Amino acid sequence: MRFCYIVGSKGFGNYGGYETFVDKLTECHKNNKEIQYFVACKGSENSTFIHNNAVGFYIKVPNIGPAQAIYYDVKALQWCIKHIRDNHVEHPIVYILACRIGPFAKYFEKQIHQLGGKLYVNPDGHEWMRGKWSAPVRKYWKHSERLMVKHCDLLICDSINMEKYIQEEYKQYHPKTTFIPYGSEVTPSTLTDGDKKYLQWLSEHELIDKKFYCSVGRFVPENNFETMIREFMRSKTDKDFAIITTKNDAFLELLDQRLHFSGDKRIKFVGTVYDQELLKKIRENAYGYFHGHEVGGTNPSLLEALGATKLNMLYDVGFNKEVAEEAALYWSKEDGNLAALIDKVDLMPEKERNAFGIKAKNRIEEAYSWPLIANKYSYVFQV
Repeated sequence: MRFCYIVGSKGFGNYGGYETFVDKLTECHKNNKEIQYFVACKGSENSTFIHNNAVGFYIKVPNIGPAQAIYYDVKALQWCIKHIRDNHVEHPIVYILACRIGPFAKYFEKQIHQLGGKLYVNPDGHEWMRGKWSAPVRKYWKHSERLMVKHCDLLICDSINMEKYIQEEYKQYHPKTTFIPYGSEVTPSTLTDGDKKYLQWLSEHELIDKKFYCSVGRFVPENNFETMIREFMRSKTDKDFAIITTKNDAFLELLDQRLHFSGDKRIKFVGTVYDQELLKKIRENAYGYFHGHEVGGTNPSLLEALGATKLNMLYDVGFNKEVAEEAALYWSKEDGNLAALIDKVDLMPEKERNAFGIKAKNRIEEAYSWPLIANKYSYVFQV
């Protein structure tokens, strides 16, 4: 049996890309007798529990601001090394999600190798490019990424574009990489069109069923909300734009100063939706979905949209085209480009929209289903 330790997510029972990943991976492998998972979980107590036949271990993290994530990963890795040593685990794999702890990578690589194990890393996306970080933090992220690429046995990239970047940017280290994407599903929401929860959400935000576009993602500059809002305002559509996003008052005020979107009743910030069945129903019944992400690998919100929404309109960047291929339409930041696309799809026959929906679901089933992803991990972990 191969023991695999996963560090870097908040753990089970939390919503997020890595959190969904560990839950779905262990769910798919819960009857796999060849792999035993140990998953670091952020908690207030030092204890362990069982979920999907995986062992979750809590790590207490003090409130130390932005350094919390680094502290969490370091403490989780220390737990893994102690467990491996105390239990004389043979040939363990320690899999770190994201490149937060580069300055400590050499130390942990040495520790893990001394115990006969291997260190794997998921580099996530271009965290150092994200606009939310200050210049010094972006510099740290880039430095940390470089060190983690240098001091690991395998990089598991969730995007072909990310794998290509790693190979080209850090060719001096001759990095060993493989491509395994993030997963998704195409099962419909358990809520009906007439479900009270869904109708209440529509009423609360003054939206009409199937008469709105939507977008889901963190409210940060690199997700191109500015372009999407500006172009939507330029379009002639009589539908609304429901923006499902996190709270960021400073960025919101800045965009309103630039775009004056508060004067356009079609633009509606509706907050976050953590109820996954409700979110799926919203995506299913949206007329179209906008995806503006330009930094990162296989983005979970894009996969979820492809699995639910008929018509997906994506920012034209390699990461997104790699995922959706011909199952979506694409737009650029060029003035008028997205507005023209919105006016065009507003007149699109229902038959054509349905065809895009079928293509999108087929794309998920063929390349991004969780059982398929789990099988690829099973192979990599047992080699």
